[in-house]
Amino acid sequence: MTAAEARSFAIGETDFLLDGEPFRVLAGALHYFRVHPGQWADRIRKARLMGLNTIETYVAWNAHEPVHGEWDATGWNDLGAFLDLVAAEGMHAIVRPGPYICAEWHNGGLPVWLTGLEGVGLRRSEPLYLAEVTAYLQRVYDIVAPRQIDRGGPVVLVQIENEYGAYGDDTAYLEHLVRVTKDAGITVPLTTIDQPTDQMLTDGSVAGVHLTGSFGSRAAERLGTLRRHQPTGPLMCAEFWDGWFDWWGNAHHTTPAAATAAELDTLLAAGASVNFYMFHGGTNFGLTNGANDKGRYLPIVTSYDYDAPLDERGDPTDKYFAFRDVITKYAPVPDEVPTVSGAAPVFDVALTAVAVPTAPAGQCHETPPTFEELRHLSALVSYEAELPGGHGGVLRFGEVRDHAWVSVDGVAVGTLSRTRHEDALVVPGGHRVRVLVEEQGRVNYDARLGEAKGLIGPVTLGGMPVAGWTATPIDVAALGAAVSDAAGSPEGVAGSTPAPFLLRGSFSLESPADLFLDTAGWGKGYALINGFLLGRYWSSGPQRTLYVPAAAVHAGENSVVVIELDRVTDAVARFVAEPELGPREE
Repeated sequence: MTAAEARSFAIGETDFLLDGEPFRVLAGALHYFRVHPGQWADRIRKARLMGLNTIETYVAWNAHEPVHGEWDATGWNDLGAFLDLVAAEGMHAIVRPGPYICAEWHNGGLPVWLTGLEGVGLRRSEPLYLAEVTAYLQRVYDIVAPRQIDRGGPVVLVQIENEYGAYGDDTAYLEHLVRVTKDAGITVPLTTIDQPTDQMLTDGSVAGVHLTGSFGSRAAERLGTLRRHQPTGPLMCAEFWDGWFDWWGNAHHTTPAAATAAELDTLLAAGASVNFYMFHGGTNFGLTNGANDKGRYLPIVTSYDYDAPLDERGDPTDKYFAFRDVITKYAPVPDEVPTVSGAAPVFDVALTAVAVPTAPAGQCHETPPTFEELRHLSALVSYEAELPGGHGGVLRFGEVRDHAWVSVDGVAVGTLSRTRHEDALVVPGGHRVRVLVEEQGRVNYDARLGEAKGLIGPVTLGGMPVAGWTATPIDVAALGAAVSDAAGSPEGVAGSTPAPFLLRGSFSLESPADLFLDTAGWGKGYALINGFLLGRYWSSGPQRTLYVPAAAVHAGENSVVVIELDRVTDAVARFVAEPELGPREE
């Protein structure tokens, strides 16, 4: 757009103002980093067809800078291209760069290198943290600033931090973020967001920044609480929780469409603006899922369907149409409605066991090093050590983070689960113990942000120290991609040696199509299509299928690779017609 096409967006006494006229924000959350770039435009368009005028997204720092100093804003991380697609659809945008985002995302969006810095003080006025946050925000705002509405772009609001009142009360920290934001040329209104309690709204607010709320029920009451803390200006529920997330070993969470639509009606009848969290959840592809730990460690599943109006595949749900009907009462809605996809292709693929490529021997350490000490960003590390005297007994660890498979002299002897609070097991006599540790997802909330992963010492056998550990990192994505490409790899026998077990197959498609990979016959592990890491699967459920975006496959031959950690009972990859996210719990 040219400067002549630039518009204005401001906060008035009672409303948001677009070009000086009252404007209600009808937004939906759509995280570019959870959706294949080839499907961004489709999801944005379907938001407009529901009656929305704005797209909201977090920015995931750890997606853009997984390694310190290596900033990436291309491909899946091309925030600028995503915002340009929002503008092309004639919609506005809200950007929430954190730096902390929660979002059930790995480490709450903070890079592992950041949270692992010695002496760093997270989310507060600590110099080391502030320096890194400042550099990060400047990079984000280099992308966002030229795309603000007053420069002809789509961005109308930028958020400062994220539900900070639930974490701390360091006003100086928030003031620093505001200064950095304004110094970087951000001129659109700034907001904060907090759950509508007096304490959180007080602790999370900062002078000159507009307060918004996050909630999914009791809308009238919570808008009243918000109004006490924000006496003038528009009311906004900047996270209207229209669904919920799932974790392994539980049910698939859903919320009734009618009840949620009724809360939306209450919000809009009060004149409030809204942002649906989520409009379209997408998927925790790769190893990006987070975890919660409020006394029990609970890793998040691969799907982030969220029971949102637009499901994981991008199809409208009953909730989509219920919300659309409510919005029609308060704003113009396009006549066009999106269609629902038909059944996905159904077929089976025979899998062949493949020998695990030999990895270089890891370095020796007196005690098991953590993932952070190894600077390992993937999910697996194999630890090995000699058993003192060759004796058996109780093998005990300070803590296992997060799941481990233990073998002695190549024979599996058991597993340890952080979720089950397990830190010891009886092992038989033998010479060498191997412990394969999986990092299942980094906690995305509160005090456990940035905690170390791996075997946390001390390690003892029958009370005697076990020392001299070799640690071999395993890059899951690289391993799967190598197997996918290596057509001549020697065959192995799944289950004949300690995990991981590799299986590979191929299939042909006439044209690209969304697929659903059934994992019901497998134990625990990862699946890749054409070298693209779909994510994790686990027989503990609730999720039973992995979503394969049409943009990840192609006409002709495609490869499927399974990296199994537990057991293989079915050497077949079954692609099914519909997703299976588990039994519903409303």
